[in-house]
Amino acid sequence: MNKKTVAILVSTLILTFAFSVAAQQPTKVPRIGYLSAGSASSQASRVEVFKQGLRELGYIEAAIRALKQATKTIPIVVGVTGDLVVTGHAATLARPGGNVTGFVDTSPDLSGKRMELLKEILPKASRIAVLWNAANPVKVLDFKETATAALALGLKLQSLEVRASEDFEIKFKAATTQRAGALVVLQDALTTANTRSIVDFAAKSRLPAMYGSTEVVDVGGLMSYAANLPDLFRRAAMYVDKILKGSSPADLPIEQPTRFEFIINLKAAKQIGLTIPPNVLVRADRVIK
Repeated sequence: MNKKTVAILVSTLILTFAFSVAAQQPTKVPRIGYLSAGSASSQASRVEVFKQGLRELGYIEAAIRALKQATKTIPIVVGVTGDLVVTGHAATLARPGGNVTGFVDTSPDLSGKRMELLKEILPKASRIAVLWNAANPVKVLDFKETATAALALGLKLQSLEVRASEDFEIKFKAATTQRAGALVVLQDALTTANTRSIVDFAAKSRLPAMYGSTEVVDVGGLMSYAANLPDLFRRAAMYVDKILKGSSPADLPIEQPTRFEFIINLKAAKQIGLTIPPNVLVRADRVIK
């Protein structure tokens, strides 16, 4: 096994794994760094899926160590993020060319699918507010795709651009003033950090909201259509295995999600007086009652 340090960017946590005794014993235990914008508790399920994937590949967790400063020589596997090419971390999806590879949670189909679902649930809605971080280049592209999908469905978009946490209250007032019929949240670190205020605003305003993260629905959001994150993290474990066995991250293609989840929170729907059409409800992968 090629002995390397691999950083997993996706609870500031270091996972130190040794190869199982049945395999060749390394002279040095490889350290796998795991970083996230979320809290340790919010990332617990993802971390466990990732560690289980490594265990299934023959790695055994040994200890927790302090995270060392990453360098350009340390292979980085991103468990889930926005477009790495857009952010300049990779040359192309097919051949990243540097020390960063992994899995992105973006797909051209996501924006269109979210708007289609909103249209089915709210056939009379004409204006959709979109809350997004305009300082994030990945979300700029995401917003453009959302606008294209809305135009095709005959929907008007109200852009709620935020760049910092203090912007949210102002944008909430704008959505109320212009009588938005629904809310779409383009998920990133900034919107995730303000999840509680967004969910509370949507509930107080009786505004149906579509999110880009299943975790938001678990804490009271109405619905989400997003990549299946456990699937991405299992696949991330496989990439770590390949790198530890000698593969270069420069040659491992950055992959898009292949499995998606549509989650509906009926408690949240009842709270705002919304009835989800049966034909939409039966298509949900998970329903919170």
